[in-house]
Amino acid sequence: MLKKWAIPFIVVIFLIGCSSSFLERRTREEKPENTQPKNVIEKEIESNKPKVPVPFKLAKEDKNFLLIGVDSRGEKVSRSDAIMLARYEPTGKTIKLVSLMRDSYVRIPDHPFVFSKLNHAYYMGGKDLLKKTVEDNFGVKIDHIAVIDFNGFIHIMDTIAPKGLDVNVTQAMIKDRNLKVEPGRQKLHGEDLLSYVRFRHDDQNDFGRVNRQQEILISLKDQVVNQFTTIDGITKFPQIMKQAMQNIETDLKLADVFALSASFLLNPVTDVQTLRVPVSNSFQDKYVQHAGAVLQLDLNENTEALNQFLNEGRKAGK
Repeated sequence: MLKKWAIPFIVVIFLIGCSSSFLERRTREEKPENTQPKNVIEKEIESNKPKVPVPFKLAKEDKNFLLIGVDSRGEKVSRSDAIMLARYEPTGKTIKLVSLMRDSYVRIPDHPFVFSKLNHAYYMGGKDLLKKTVEDNFGVKIDHIAVIDFNGFIHIMDTIAPKGLDVNVTQAMIKDRNLKVEPGRQKLHGEDLLSYVRFRHDDQNDFGRVNRQQEILISLKDQVVNQFTTIDGITKFPQIMKQAMQNIETDLKLADVFALSASFLLNPVTDVQTLRVPVSNSFQDKYVQHAGAVLQLDLNENTEALNQFLNEGRKAGK
């Protein structure tokens, strides 16, 4: 059964991992760890007064999640290195994943330059400003946010894929990222996988980065399938997800997590669709003095493409 609902790792973690870690703490009556809670879920857990919905309800509404990977190893100020939208459709058994190019030249609400790179929004105002920027420019309502930094990415990779992931390493990557491997198909682990998905100094630039990000998500999905389709894997799943959740900041509340997780498990996802914004032939490479090299979007075309992608199939009752 687990094979049916294995999906990209961040979505797995915050839709299922949150409730798994909570259930494990309740069952084993563990004492709260001596750490500062990072998000709403952790605060509710540590308060010993969890707001669990009774009776148990299933999520029926589609939800949009903003997934943010930041270029930080714990610093207070950073930029968003990866920006994705994930749409979960409980009744449609579908996950839709959109990669938003970080150099997209967009309007930043309340910013003195008015327009700048999309990833500058996080630097200027954190996850809330980035959320508002995406919503205002692309006409998409975001329901929840999840943030992960470099250290969190490395830890999650080593937790879920302890034996590494197979990727194709080029000589340019080795030289640029100082990788201690030979060119060709290699098995990379946490730190080196971070270098792999961040590399952009070739003719594909950031477009290659987006492709590699999606490649790693698919590979990690396969790791989840391989690990958690056995009895031993199912037993270890809550503990592994608990460890993973310590590296993610999210505004999801327990009531939302339980409703989403229940729907997710009882109505398994069978379709994962992807999109990149800007879409092909809808942008130009430009240079702006205050922002540097940017992607000048045809905003109308990209907004239409994004919303059509997110909403197609819903009117037909899919």
